[in-house]
Amino acid sequence: MTGRPSRKRAEFVARGTYRRRRMIDAAGLLPVLGALLFALPLLWLGAGGGAPRTSHVMLYLFAVWALLVVLSALVTRGLGTSGDAAPDEDADPGAPGDTAGDAGGGGPARRG
Repeated sequence: MTGRPSRKRAEFVARGTYRRRRMIDAAGLLPVLGALLFALPLLWLGAGGGAPRTSHVMLYLFAVWALLVVLSALVTRGLGTSGDAAPDEDADPGAPGDTAGDAGGGGPARRG
C-alpha cells in the first residue's frame, strides 16, 4: 500500500490551444532574435584586431535574413493551419454588414 491514490495529471488547456499560444510566443520572439543576430557583427574582430571584412559581414547578414524569413514562414504556417480559431466573441450577430443573420434583402431588418 502506497497510501496515495494514483491520479491522472489534469490537463488545464486543450493541446491545440496550448500549441497555438506557443506559436504566438514564437512569433513575438522572432523580432528580438533578429535584432540580436543582426547586432552580433558589431562584436566581431577581424584579422589583426581590426574591423571584420565587409563581405563576411554582408554574407552573414544575408544568411540571418534568410533564416528569419524561413522561421517566420514556418510560424505563420503553424498558426494558419491550427483550424481551431475561436469565432469573434465581440461580433454582434445582427450588425450591419453581417449577412449571417439576414433573412435576405440586404437592408436593416424592420420590426413590425
